[in-house]
Amino acid sequence: MRLALDCDYDRLEHLANYDGLLRQILGLSPVLLDQEKPFHYKTLSENICHVDDELLCQINALVVQAGRAAFKKKESGSAEPIRAKADSYVLETNVNFPTDLNLLWDAQRKCADLLVPMVQAAQLGGWRKCRDWRRKLKGQMIGLTRVASGGGPNKEQRKQAAAREYVQDSYRFEQKVFSTIQALPVVQNPLAWARREQLEYFHTMMIKQLDLVERRLLHGQTIPHEEKIFSLFEPHTEWIKKGKLFPPVELGHKVLLTSDQHELILDYKVMEQLNDADEVIALADRLLGNYGSSTVASLSFDKGFSRAQDRQLLELYIPEVIMPKRGKRNSQEQEREQQRSFAALRRKHNAIESDINALEHHGLDRCPDKGLHGFKRYVGFGVLAYNLHKIGQRLLERRPRSEPEKVLCA
Repeated sequence: MRLALDCDYDRLEHLANYDGLLRQILGLSPVLLDQEKPFHYKTLSENICHVDDELLCQINALVVQAGRAAFKKKESGSAEPIRAKADSYVLETNVNFPTDLNLLWDAQRKCADLLVPMVQAAQLGGWRKCRDWRRKLKGQMIGLTRVASGGGPNKEQRKQAAAREYVQDSYRFEQKVFSTIQALPVVQNPLAWARREQLEYFHTMMIKQLDLVERRLLHGQTIPHEEKIFSLFEPHTEWIKKGKLFPPVELGHKVLLTSDQHELILDYKVMEQLNDADEVIALADRLLGNYGSSTVASLSFDKGFSRAQDRQLLELYIPEVIMPKRGKRNSQEQEREQQRSFAALRRKHNAIESDINALEHHGLDRCPDKGLHGFKRYVGFGVLAYNLHKIGQRLLERRPRSEPEKVLCA
């Protein structure tokens, strides 16, 4: 329901308590009774976390297998062979655009926010001027950002002076945080342990970002891509360039989708540090394993998935493999791609772009859930909501117009 409506937990809480149809689906009375306890949004969000992405993949395969029966022609006894199309797009994580300066400030403010309550609970001193530290470091960060992005005379000298002052004060702040962490007493409370681990994580990230800022601004070094991190709160976030004019850079993960001729999503996978061409064989294995080795009649890709050895291997198991070659083609390859069936299936491949657009309207444009497991779970729920929407729409189209609507109930 959350992904189908692309809503947040606040609206979901309202629907679970006051929407009559949804309450009947849940097996409750249509109206919230006085003796019933209303749902809280924390109850909904914490129970959803018990579902993992592997279970959602299995549920989605079963839903698609059952739903394909709704799309078969009445005169035929079995569903049509699968005409699969595969493509990838970027699902963004819920992060701001990263720079080494604002990442350093994120680590500094989180260290201050976590450390002050722990110091007060332990009755330690030394943090009476925490607000002054925050105000000073934030002002230096904003000033350095404006100097670096602006112009004017002696820009390089002004930038070096501002960076040197900010780095020196940041080292002083880091030493203060480190000495306070060492002075904190050891506690057995699980909540206190969790906060202590958070504090140590952000302290480590502050040291890392401070080193990157010093190397780049004061020593003029170029930071290698593998040393960079793009979010302290979602460290799994990837910096992705797909060659688009807008947006040129996307922050998130690639999601590989496979749909059929009825616009159902047959398979999906969140790709971590992988290229499109690396997933072709694994995708075919999942399709043949979930839907049968004789049900997939064709499988089409775009040029980004092109790899000759993969295409030759797929042709042993799938009758028609549409994989246009990147770059210049020889006469044999040109003849193969000019065949009527190849050209027709290649034109139909573009329909997956509309499926991706529909998924984005089901919430899969930006992931609000936290962590990599939450990211994968969110994708699974979005694909499942999309498929249920498509199947329900097909069932409504097949229902005679004279037939009255039936209210779902438990």
